[in-house]
Amino acid sequence: MAIFINKETKVLVQGMTGSEGTKHTGRMIKYGTNIVGGVTPGKGGQSVEIAGKTLPVFNTVAEAVAATGANASVVFVPPKFAKAAVMDAIDAALPLVVVITEGIPVHDTATFYAHAVAKGTTRLVGPNCPGLISPGLSNIGIIPGDITGPGRIGLVSKSGTLTYQMMYELRDIGFSTAVGIGGDPIIGTTHIDCLRAFQDDPDTDAIVMIGEIGGDAEERAAAFIASYVTKPVVGYVAGFTAPEGKTMGHAGAIVSGSSGTAEAKKVALEAAGVKVGKTPSETATLMRAILNG
Repeated sequence: MAIFINKETKVLVQGMTGSEGTKHTGRMIKYGTNIVGGVTPGKGGQSVEIAGKTLPVFNTVAEAVAATGANASVVFVPPKFAKAAVMDAIDAALPLVVVITEGIPVHDTATFYAHAVAKGTTRLVGPNCPGLISPGLSNIGIIPGDITGPGRIGLVSKSGTLTYQMMYELRDIGFSTAVGIGGDPIIGTTHIDCLRAFQDDPDTDAIVMIGEIGGDAEERAAAFIASYVTKPVVGYVAGFTAPEGKTMGHAGAIVSGSSGTAEAKKVALEAAGVKVGKTPSETATLMRAILNG
């Protein structure tokens, strides 16, 4: 069991014929992800050979869905063209669209996010995210496939590299699904969306939540945990040493006054019963103690 994806998920790669798209398509195929085709406007009708698999290329997502039965896409399209690619996927009513692209203008993200909400048929993950993996089943995006195995921990994270570190630290226990939601100011799938899905997943026993400074997403997640989540949750907030008023890393990671600090988020999470580590390793140790207790 997993959240959002499984072995049967049929995945399109938007931007498959570009260098990043080709490279990561090969990685996903080797992992066992069911890649069924690519979308590059102007290259429809062609086919490409990647990792020993011949894949058709289509001009639009709608054409690709009609031909392949795809129910998910992953977007490796440059920022300039990403909005059009995501809008195309939403218009084709794909249930899942994973936007890896970094540097998409916030106005463009706001446009396609609003379009997805209005249509009500597409779950967006990202943008500026590493994607998601259900170990042993499917890997959509850029998460390394060999750093962990299947297990019963759910992971939701704003940070790509911290996603990988946590997966590696707890690799002996393993994960049901790990979701990198991205660190931009506007994202499609939130901590709360993943927390709800993990709470409702019978094969997830405990949850790791990784946040970072800036905004109030972690505080809102804490309130949700207090009211809805009964499974144990451990947390980590990146940015305990960040100077006030500086943008750190992700576009959403900026602290204003006392709002959005790592300490404020830690306090909110602990008030909801979440054990919060000061480092990723300490957070992994907390999770290990819960599962072994």
